[in-house]
Amino acid sequence: MMQAIQYPKKADWNELLKRPSQDFTTVKDIVKNILNDVKQRGDEALKDYTKQFDKIELDNFLIDVEEWQTANNIPEDLKTAIQLSIKNVSAFHAAQQQPVQKIETMPGVVCWRKSVAIDKVGLYIPGGTAPLFSTLIMLGVPATIAGCQEIILCMPPQKNGLVHPAVLYAAQQIGITKIYKIGGAQAIAAMAYGTKTINKVYKIFGPGNQYITCAKMLVNAEGIAIDMPAGPSEVAVIADETADANFVAADLLSQAEHGKDSQVVLVTDKEVVITKTLEALKEQLEALPRKDIAAGALQNSKAILAHDLNEAVELMNEYAPEHLIVSCNNAEAIATQITNAGSVFIGHYSPESVGDYASGTNHTLPTNGFAKAYSGVSLDSFYKKITFQQLTKQGLQNISKAVTTLAEAEGLQAHANAVMVRLKK
Repeated sequence: MMQAIQYPKKADWNELLKRPSQDFTTVKDIVKNILNDVKQRGDEALKDYTKQFDKIELDNFLIDVEEWQTANNIPEDLKTAIQLSIKNVSAFHAAQQQPVQKIETMPGVVCWRKSVAIDKVGLYIPGGTAPLFSTLIMLGVPATIAGCQEIILCMPPQKNGLVHPAVLYAAQQIGITKIYKIGGAQAIAAMAYGTKTINKVYKIFGPGNQYITCAKMLVNAEGIAIDMPAGPSEVAVIADETADANFVAADLLSQAEHGKDSQVVLVTDKEVVITKTLEALKEQLEALPRKDIAAGALQNSKAILAHDLNEAVELMNEYAPEHLIVSCNNAEAIATQITNAGSVFIGHYSPESVGDYASGTNHTLPTNGFAKAYSGVSLDSFYKKITFQQLTKQGLQNISKAVTTLAEAEGLQAHANAVMVRLKK
């Protein structure tokens, strides 16, 4: 169960708020060998690793026409829910498009910035214990809105050698046509380096276990862009006396069931909130199908009693959670004080689950404290921002003195000459 801590000293916060250790030393050499093997042997290495890790022999990784047809087999209510999720995620991300705005910084000098889609992107969707078609929606929708020319998707096959039909249905609704049945670090390698079957991409997106995370970080060091550093999922809750302990417990368990290495944190200024929440956790935990996983995550987790809500906010800004739920009477006012979080859920009726699936915001978010400097995936994640400038001859004359003075002060005469040679014409 969660560890309860009363009034921790600020000097102890860093130690208190440590995440479960994510030590890549034990997997780094394994992942390096997989990356190098795929780089050297391409598709043959992918076949070998699929047989080794997934216990499946595949001659063709690409989803064929017959398998695509299984998308129609999912229940109608699931189809409706997927459509609603895509609709809301599309609306939220489409609104992030910005028109080009030309700025005349001085007479005859015009500058602007344009969003240009990344040509080739790779999406990794974990398989594991659940088909995360929601992650496909969160990555595939903004990729298509941005206009990426090539979108490929990799995910491990199920034990029957097929991709879950709900994933295929979501892909059809979004417009993604290239899905490869490859999982693990070998999938990251395939997208990073390219093989005879799979084209190399320019940026890789998607969550995964420590092997996936390690592989993404290693290829990133070689110059392949990735969405963000990521680790086990996490949620934090700030609660006051108006919070419903059953709601809070349910929110904590919704993230705890992701994996035993996940972490959940409750911060409150009322001891009774902790007492009631711990009672509710015990009761709700017993009914969960993934009880053992959630119980493991709770061993990493904390219930913290703060002196007041201001201290609770300060503590959470230091923690910088992936998800933060503000379950308080004046939740909106408190939320304005949050400066470090991946996504914030305001009020008693805003569970984190809605952001995971269908409210519209993206659920691919920075973990492990990276919310202090990183944003979650958005439409901008699939763009490059290119700046442009255009000068008339008069504009160049207007700015020339400043440019040549600055260039000569830095000892870069050729820079100054590039301006002066034009003015002599």
